Amino acid sequence: MNVLRLLSLLLFLPLLSLWAAVPLKSREWSVDGVTRHAVMYVPPQASSKPTPIVFAFHGHGGTMNNAARMFPFPELWPEALVIYMQGLNTPGQLTDPKGKKPGWQHGLGAEGDRDLKFFDAVLASLKAEYQVDATRIYSTGHSNGGGFTYLLWAARGDVFAAMAPSAAAAPRLLAKLTPKPLMHVAGENDPLVKYAWQQATIQAVIKLNGCGTGIAWDQDENCTIYPSSKGTPVVTAIHPGDHKFHKDAPALMVKFFKQHARQGN
Repeated sequence: MNVLRLLSLLLFLPLLSLWAAVPLKSREWSVDGVTRHAVMYVPPQASSKPTPIVFAFHGHGGTMNNAARMFPFPELWPEALVIYMQGLNTPGQLTDPKGKKPGWQHGLGAEGDRDLKFFDAVLASLKAEYQVDATRIYSTGHSNGGGFTYLLWAARGDVFAAMAPSAAAAPRLLAKLTPKPLMHVAGENDPLVKYAWQQATIQAVIKLNGCGTGIAWDQDENCTIYPSSKGTPVVTAIHPGDHKFHKDAPALMVKFFKQHARQGN
C-alpha cells in the first residue's frame, strides 16, 4: 500500500468510526390505517434522564435518509434524540403539482392533516418510551420541510422550545403563530422560495416576537440576532447561495437550540 493510500485510509477511519457510533433505528407507526416510517437516533441516556428531541424534516422529493445526511445532529449533539420522519407523495405548491414525490402537507387541514397526526403519534410514543425533556423539543426542515416546521409552529406551538426552518416561507400561517425563538436560514439567490418571501416571513416574526434592532450573534458573527425582551429572539443565517441547504446550518441550529428551553408548563 502506497503512502497516499495509507494516509487517506487513516483520515477516513475516524469518520467511519463516528458513523458506526451513531446508528439509526428504523420505526413504523400506523396512522389512520397507513404505515408511516422514520429513522431515529436514540442517545444511551434517553431511558434514564431527560433528553431533548430534534425533529428534522426532508424537503419535497426527499427522504428520511436524505434528512439524516443533511442534518447530522447525532454527531453535533449526541445527547439529543433525533428523529427523521418520512413524508408521503404530496402535490407540491411550487413543483410536482401531480404529487408524484414525497413531501408534507402545506396547510392546516390539508391532506386530512395526515402529517400532523403522524407527528402526534411519533411524539406520543417517544414520551411513552423515553425520558423526554418536554421543555426541549425542537423542529427544523429544509424547503417543504421548513414549511412543515412553520406549520407545526402554527398547529402545535405549545410543544416546541424553538424552531429553525430553512428555505421556507409561511404567509398563510403567520396569524396563527405565537411568540417563539426562531432561527431562519435563507439563500439570497433562492430561485424557488424567493428570498423576498422569506424576508417577509422573518420580518413578521420579528414583529410578533417583539424584537429590537439586529446585531451580530455572539455564537457566529455571520448571523444576525434580533433580541427580544420576551425571550423570543430571531436569528437569521443569510447566505449568498440559492435553494440548496447550507452545509454550516446544522451546527448553527444546534448552538441556537441549546440556548432555548420552553417556558411554562
